[in-house]
Amino acid sequence: MSDTKELPQFPEPYWRDNLEIPSFPKLKEKISVDVGIVGGGIAGITAAYLLSKENLKVALIDAGVLLNGTTGHTTAKVTAQHGLIYDEFIKHFGEEKAKLYYEAQMEAKEFIEQTTKELQIDCELEEHDAIIYTNSDEYITQLENEKKAYDQLGIEGELIDTIPLQVPHKKALIMKNQAQYHPLKFLKVLVEECVKNGVQFYENTTAVDVEYNKHPAIVTRDGHRIISKFVFAASHFPFYDGQGFYPTRMYADRSYILAVKAKKKYPGGMYLSAELPTRSLRSVTINGEEVWLVIGQDHKTGQGKSTIEHYHALQDFAEAHLGVEKILYRWSAQDLITLDKLPYVGRISENEHAIFVATGFRKWGMTNGTVAAKLVSDLILGNDSPYEELYTPSRFQADPSLRKVVQINADVAKHLIKGKLEFTDNNIHALAADDATVTRINGKRTGVYKDLESNLHAVDTTCTHMGCEVEWNSGERTWDCPCHGSRFSYTGEVMEGPAKRPLERIDVE
Repeated sequence: MSDTKELPQFPEPYWRDNLEIPSFPKLKEKISVDVGIVGGGIAGITAAYLLSKENLKVALIDAGVLLNGTTGHTTAKVTAQHGLIYDEFIKHFGEEKAKLYYEAQMEAKEFIEQTTKELQIDCELEEHDAIIYTNSDEYITQLENEKKAYDQLGIEGELIDTIPLQVPHKKALIMKNQAQYHPLKFLKVLVEECVKNGVQFYENTTAVDVEYNKHPAIVTRDGHRIISKFVFAASHFPFYDGQGFYPTRMYADRSYILAVKAKKKYPGGMYLSAELPTRSLRSVTINGEEVWLVIGQDHKTGQGKSTIEHYHALQDFAEAHLGVEKILYRWSAQDLITLDKLPYVGRISENEHAIFVATGFRKWGMTNGTVAAKLVSDLILGNDSPYEELYTPSRFQADPSLRKVVQINADVAKHLIKGKLEFTDNNIHALAADDATVTRINGKRTGVYKDLESNLHAVDTTCTHMGCEVEWNSGERTWDCPCHGSRFSYTGEVMEGPAKRPLERIDVE
């Protein structure tokens, strides 16, 4: 935590600070359950809670610790307003499916509200309007079209000319009665309820494959197996592909967050800019003080300018419009975006009836992750869901999906080739502390980071997923893959999939 206007030295999400989250052992034996879940975020934990309430025997594993992935780095808006999306969905999928998407999000919001009440969870759940604003004449027309879509779908909304937020704007669109909360305070209680219901949690346990005998078994990196009737891959990026070809149908995107103590009072509401660069705002209370969360600067993982510059851009925005007194926290989040912007939730492929997946939440994981948990739980329990067809991972829409497939894979190919050719001949011993470079050592493209104590850490930069070359992320001190979004620590450990194996360490002594 920082007491100045300067950025905190290390990224740390506010949600995890000063919150005691239960810890669990590593899996060290073969076990048998009804349902094996991979991924300790909102989708996996909520599904474990729902299934265990129905007396199913559940085991959940996470490659790291619970609630430290995208769920632990969210902005935690509980809203069906996911940008300018409903006019687009009506055009691409039709009115019925667009309405189903909205209804699914609102059901997720209602589930969070009801569960908070039933379990008496103190998770700072508050109702707020969600507001998209613009200062661009081009986007005014888009806001007007989105309002028509709201009217068509029966969404309560209003077009307004002014908002209480003191940022440049010409028009805004309100979606009434949305919400925000502290996601980890909510999910911590769900974990505790799961334990009461007999759910087995295992941390630092990496799933690498699924194998079949009579039933599917999750295989861990250490060779242990979780034999189950059903498998749910809720691991952000699916750890098992099941011939669903997920790397070709999604891309990874990063965004950045500052927690700012500002001179200006927060006016209420949750805000999102229509145009780029994205500016998203909500409030949170930290130690009894009102704090702004300033979010934005989206870009493809592993691509673009030095990532620390994205934090500085948010800092400049906050200083210009809010008046910065302190920057308390900084962190970033990674999200997966599908071809048609709808998540992939359901059976992992047409031929796999016992393995389920949830991925591609497009930055709206609080509701979509809850939708996914409810939908997959219904399918496992043999219940019908009105949302099964909408979210099915085996769908393929020709428009816009076909163009997107070509674009995503052309981008992968470009970075695969470019990465093989690019390196420097920098003298690694001349690196400044807390800096990194890419060079060649014994013919290998090598990433070298000098830590704050001037120790050198070198890794082979070839991503262990599909062979692209990782790039340095100065804002997080990680090596990030520009092809499919895998992220590694500066010592090579996997921080985010789809990669399952660490980068090879290189001796520089």
